[in-house]
Amino acid sequence: MDYIENILDAIGEWIQRAIDTLLGPSAEPEPEAIPIPVDDRRFR
Repeated sequence: MDYIENILDAIGEWIQRAIDTLLGPSAEPEPEAIPIPVDDRRFR
């Protein structure tokens, strides 16, 4: 049974690579921006 699962996984990966090649990679959400603290005080 493991042999059949390995073959199905390999076929699935091959199909996904073929789709990515033909249609472009699947859309990935953009990472959320990390706020950076800024010392905005003016020196006098």
